[in-house]
Amino acid sequence: MSEKAITASPQSGTLGSATGLRSRRHWIWTLFENRTAVVGAVIVFVFFFVALAAPLLAPRDPLGLDVLNKLRGPSATHPMGTDQFGRDVLSRVIYGARLSMGVGLSVGLVSVVVGLLLGLIAGFYNRVDAVLMRFMDALMAFPSIILAIVLMGILGPSISNVILALTIVYTPRIARIARASVLVVREDVYVEAARSTGASDWRLMLRHVLPNILSPLITQASYTFALAVLAEAALSFVGVGPSPEIPSWGNMLSEGQLVVRQAAWITIFPGLAIVLVVFGANLFGDGLRDALDPRLRGD
Repeated sequence: MSEKAITASPQSGTLGSATGLRSRRHWIWTLFENRTAVVGAVIVFVFFFVALAAPLLAPRDPLGLDVLNKLRGPSATHPMGTDQFGRDVLSRVIYGARLSMGVGLSVGLVSVVVGLLLGLIAGFYNRVDAVLMRFMDALMAFPSIILAIVLMGILGPSISNVILALTIVYTPRIARIARASVLVVREDVYVEAARSTGASDWRLMLRHVLPNILSPLITQASYTFALAVLAEAALSFVGVGPSPEIPSWGNMLSEGQLVVRQAAWITIFPGLAIVLVVFGANLFGDGLRDALDPRLRGD
């Protein structure tokens, strides 16, 4: 069998395959028919829109001080009230979405790319696998938030360091999933046939194995996004995240806890935003899992 024929095989996952295209349309329609996935996607999309349009949507400067109107409850002037410095809570929640959604998206994308590369290498090269996976196991042995706090203590508080620390924390999970998928797919008939034609390891990885291991990684990426949003808020809450002056849902929770009995709205609204984003991302992830797994969608 020629390599061209193998590439066109429905099992190879190439874009040129009519069967592959029908399968992709099938899971896309399955995803749209999943109400929970659609609800989750809408929630996440709304928060991304809010993050991108923050300068247009925020009614006031999120850093603007108005000590004469501090700790004011929700009203027509301040729909979510003000904090202990007179800053508009609504504006801070809107600008906080930029940070949280940006960190979640960045960590999700970078973790998948790096984890996928490590998983492909570990799955194809046994000598590298033994060392690489033991290192991944060592990172996964620590509770995620503890490891993130330690890394932030070493790196220092900044948004870029938050992204780096959380990427280090969540990449091992992606690498583990990618490696497990590679070990299964590399033994399939079409991969063996391509190897018999003289295809290099990198060609096998990128053209024959990679398209067939993306499904679980895409699903895991949505969960990683949710975990990163939650972890960023936790890091900000304990004081090792972005600088306190930067509008962040975690920073708002940390500041609001000092006056929670007097002004509960300072913590309620950013806390609700975190819950909604994580809830929406998990709903969407569950829908992706159901749509991409042929056993769950009845293929």
